[in-house]
Amino acid sequence: MSLLYFLVQQMMLFSIPLLIVALGGMFCERSGVINIALEGIMVLGGFTGILFINLFQEVLPGQPILLIALLISTATGMVISLVHAYASVNMKANQSISGTAINMFAPAFAVFVARVIRNVQQIPFENQFRIEKVPILGDIPVIGEMFFQNAYITTYLGILILAVSCVVLYKTRFGLRLRSCGEHPQAAASVGISVYRMRYMGVLISGALAGIGGLVYVIPTSTSFNASVSGYGFLALAVLIFGQWKPGKIMLAALFFGMMKTISSAYSGIPVLADLGIPSSVYKMIPYLATLIVLAFNTKGSQAPRASGIPYDKGAR
Repeated sequence: MSLLYFLVQQMMLFSIPLLIVALGGMFCERSGVINIALEGIMVLGGFTGILFINLFQEVLPGQPILLIALLISTATGMVISLVHAYASVNMKANQSISGTAINMFAPAFAVFVARVIRNVQQIPFENQFRIEKVPILGDIPVIGEMFFQNAYITTYLGILILAVSCVVLYKTRFGLRLRSCGEHPQAAASVGISVYRMRYMGVLISGALAGIGGLVYVIPTSTSFNASVSGYGFLALAVLIFGQWKPGKIMLAALFFGMMKTISSAYSGIPVLADLGIPSSVYKMIPYLATLIVLAFNTKGSQAPRASGIPYDKGAR
């Protein structure tokens, strides 16, 4: 049972950042804008959050400094996403090129600033954020050991974001307007909805969640940040497509890819896999091979928002 608990805990650590970032991409594409820049926004969100922790970790205790760092990463993601929003909405630029430019800029900028401020490329931090056991909940048989021991507050944040996303997207006027702008912006505009405003909101939400996702990815998996999130932004796009732009299916897709990532990183701790004698490089390819296979069989039935990636023209009918 201890092996099962370990695998579930590891899967959650890998799945939660994918879930958060994919939900951000969902809001963006539901508004009609493709956000290829998720990877770059994750890098910058993780960078500013980790830099803050590095500078103040001796002054503030564990959980409060993590919460402040999450707010900083959120703000960073929103600021960077404004560049993508302006290019995509106001300038009607190619959204893929705009996103790719941010992806190219982000790691170089993070490395440059890290060297200027700390004279090193990798920013170290002390991981003091693991919760050994949540009071009361951690004592529940099986469930307590799986989800409320050796956990991070970011895991519960991801679940909260999922619940809020479901409510906002399907149970609020804002969600209805956002979806209408991604399906038929001209029809939405005809009833007084500001398509520009809704698309800006979608991109900003996407940036906020991607910024959070960058920090959420780094905290449990490392003790330093080197301007990389290991392609998680692109993997989140695969989760988004596999999840059919719907929160519930995105959650299932994130859990699937999280399990693939767990197998690739913790195979040596699984006796059955460790005894096979397969080279480690093969296991490391598993998440990306799974991505290719899943998308190859899933793309045919995918139903992206109809106006996603198409610049809105007020004069078009």
